Amino acid sequence: MHFFLRYAYRLFRLNNRLLAVMTVGFVLIGSAAAYALEPDTFGHWFNSLYWVMTTMSTVGYGDYSMKTIPGKALTMVLYLFGIGLLSLVIGKILEAFASIKKRRETGQLAYRGSGHVVIISWNKKAQAAVEELLSSDPGLEVLIVDENERLPYDHERVHYVSGSPTSGDTLERAGVGTARAAIVFADERMDDYQLIDGKTLLIASSIEEFSPDVHTTVEIMSEKHIKNFRHVKVNDFILSHDAVSSLAVRSALNEGTIDLYRQLISRQEGEDIYEVPRRSHWRTYREAFQALLEEGATLLADRGDLGINRKLDEPIPEGARLYAVCHPDTFRRLKEARESG
Repeated sequence: MHFFLRYAYRLFRLNNRLLAVMTVGFVLIGSAAAYALEPDTFGHWFNSLYWVMTTMSTVGYGDYSMKTIPGKALTMVLYLFGIGLLSLVIGKILEAFASIKKRRETGQLAYRGSGHVVIISWNKKAQAAVEELLSSDPGLEVLIVDENERLPYDHERVHYVSGSPTSGDTLERAGVGTARAAIVFADERMDDYQLIDGKTLLIASSIEEFSPDVHTTVEIMSEKHIKNFRHVKVNDFILSHDAVSSLAVRSALNEGTIDLYRQLISRQEGEDIYEVPRRSHWRTYREAFQALLEEGATLLADRGDLGINRKLDEPIPEGARLYAVCHPDTFRRLKEARESG
């Protein structure tokens, strides 16, 4: 009994690579020995390999069996050592899967994909953003970076990296360098607005240092702090409370308009704003407006210029980026027509 305990203890201490080599070697040697002892029983070496595997796994179909004393002795060796060895291998595999699952849930795994969106700092607004992203593109993957100990949002297309977002190691594990965009939400677990925006500034500067080309959107608590970001490359700012206040005022002054705004800021319902592909034969805004209108879309703006309806006869400048309001199906048709044309 002491021998078997020592045997089991040593097996458990083996590293995975050595254990795999030992298992493969044991199976191959056992198969070769079985075929050498009773070649007529198996007829082919592969059949002896099949017999060893079924014996070690305790399946034992009975279509092959040893008939000689040496053959039966080999079968006993397979019983005594092979079954335990194979069980240990299976246990190691299950342990590896459990370890990967645990590391994923605790944010210790590095992300190896690309074209994803990185969400930094977890709160209710970040959760709403994740849900919006997942519903807007069925192929898009989202990665959350926060200092929580466990994955805050469980979804097959949501990944998690735990750590400080100001650390280069954390940003590297999050794959920020290959990301499509990064959104930094204000850390509302802090009480002071200045400290919150200060942390956001530090995160933005860390992202710029690590990956200066990634499109970065940050949420700030106070508009006066925008000037503090002048030395940091940030593509867009979101004022934390201004949007809510503005929507509340518009709802009070224009009854019923809140549904329109909700549709425009959410891809989960109704129409949405899309950047429409420009066609080469569009010379003026009017031509673009009329062509899009026939397709079921309404031309809204050129970049941040919402006043193009007052200059429809002006030529569309080089580098223009046209935005229209339309249904997602309409946008897909416009995109497909552009690609096919």
